Order: sequence, then structure tokens, then C-alpha cells
Amino acid sequence: MKKVYSLLLFMTALAFCVSCNDEWKVEQYVQMVSFKSPIDSKGVTPIYVRYKPDGKVTYQLPLIVSGSTMNQNNLTVHIGLDSDTLKVMNQERFSSRTELFYKELGTEFYKFPETVDIPAGESAGLVPIDLSLANLNMVDKWVLPLAIGNDPSYNYQANPRKFYRRALLRILPFNDYSGQYSATAYKVYFSGNETEAIVPEYHTAYVADENSVFFYAGLVDEDRLDRSQYKIFLQFTEDLIDLQTKKVIISTDNTAIGLVVKGTPSYFVEESMDVTRPYLKHIYITINLEYEYKDYTSTPGYIIDYVVKGSLTMERKINTQIPDEDQAIEW
Repeated sequence: MKKVYSLLLFMTALAFCVSCNDEWKVEQYVQMVSFKSPIDSKGVTPIYVRYKPDGKVTYQLPLIVSGSTMNQNNLTVHIGLDSDTLKVMNQERFSSRTELFYKELGTEFYKFPETVDIPAGESAGLVPIDLSLANLNMVDKWVLPLAIGNDPSYNYQANPRKFYRRALLRILPFNDYSGQYSATAYKVYFSGNETEAIVPEYHTAYVADENSVFFYAGLVDEDRLDRSQYKIFLQFTEDLIDLQTKKVIISTDNTAIGLVVKGTPSYFVEESMDVTRPYLKHIYITINLEYEYKDYTSTPGYIIDYVVKGSLTMERKINTQIPDEDQAIEW
């Protein structure tokens, strides 16, 4: 009887051995090429690039080859524009509100290769996108729509999922002063009634040049059709007002808004390291300002005078362990 049990045990063990194989050596899925460009809640992929004095900067868009094993082939991946996807996305999100549409980045502002090689033994590559942003008007929301070419003659298969094969890159140049500012201490009043303030939640500053930004006056935001008429520029200088505070020069390109700057606008910068994460640097920028402006477009034939006073504060978190600045900033 013992011999029978021993024989059964041996046969069972042998069956397990025969049925096993080196699964890690055999591809378990289909290898497909994708962009690494996760979308945000607004349906696009924000791309942050440091603004340079000449406006020229290169962004490296990752390509990845999916699968459970390493890529064994020399792949030539084809990259092209995908204007149709951007048009569909605009229609689905904004319907007839064309003033909210994302706009396709003009060809004069970018250049990228038609093909990118991913050699055998590697499962990732980079698409170098050369950007020239010196004259880019940040009033509009610019997107570069790209797609991976998919043709039976190509030696790869593109991932069929929408935002794996396609990328809608929202171009967002930044400098030391651009970004989203807390506006809880930024008060907007109707002229002549400075007892009841309207307080926006935040205010966004967009790049104008290396040391300047612009934002929209008072309560105007990026969803207003006439927002371009209410740009206010802030130039951050090195002129000291006191030991910590420096001067800000405020101006506009539209005299019709009747901008009047009160006092001496200023800013100061504070830095500190995180208590619990010692590699994380906190940079706080606070702007103090007071100005008046006229809203002459929201109500036809009627001008509304506003008084704005208070401060704006932005916090920028930087991971000092990451060498690439655009990746180190926690957006």
C-alpha cells in the first residue's frame, strides 16, 4: 500500500513539473506602444516648461512599450498631429461656448520628429518637442494634439485606447512668479462702497516673459470672452524697498480699463524646508498691491468702477531630490 501512495505522490509531483513553464520568459500580453501622458480633470495633459529668455525650450514626451517582457525588436514609432481629437474634445466639453475652446498650437511654435526609434532591449523612448514660446499669447489655452501612427506596415502596434495612443498636451510655460495664487486677502470693491468686499478664491498669473507675469483685473477670469482686454502685467524687479521687500511694476496694454496704481506695489519671497519631509522646499511669494480699474464691457453702455486692494500668496513646493525642475515642482 505504501508503494501505491509513493507512486501516486511521484506521479502528482511529475504532473506539476510538466505543467510548469518559465512564464516570465514568455510574453503574457500584447506589446503595444503608448504615450505616457495622463490627462487631468480638464481632459488635457498639462506640460510645464521653464520659460527661457529666447522662448526656446525642449520637452521630452515619454513613449512606453507595454508587456510583461522586454521589447525584442527595433521599433520605429511614427508621430503625427491629431487635430480631430482636439475638435471632438472641445465639442464634448464646451458645446457652443467657443470662447472656452482649447486652441491648437500653431506650427511656428513647435517642431518634433516624425519618427522615434526604440531599440531592442529597451521599453521606453522620448519624443523631443522643441518649443518656441517667445510670442505665445497666454490669453488662449494652447494644446498640441499628437497621435501615434498605426498602420499594418509598421513594425509595432499602437495602443488602441484613446489617451494611450493620443496626447493632448496643454502647454504651460512657467517662471519663478507664475502659477495659482491664493486670493483670500485680495479684496475687490465697487468704487464708493469699500465696506463690502468680493473675495475670489484664487488668482492665476501667466507668464509674460522671464521676470514678468500677467493676470486678469479684479474678478475677470479665463472663462470670460473679453478677458484679453483686462490683462494687468506685473514686472518683478530687484529694487529694494526694505531688507526683505522688493518693488513690482504694474502696467496694462489697454488704457481703456483706466488702470490707476495706488502706492508702491511690492513682493517678498520666503523659503523653508518641510518639517516632516526634509527634502521638500517650500517657496512662498507674496504680492502686495492696490489699484483701480473700469469694467466697460460686461454691461453694454455702462462702466463699472472697481477698487482692488490686498495681497496674493503663492506656495511652490520643490522636491530637491529630483534634478529636472519641471518634475521637481509639485504642481
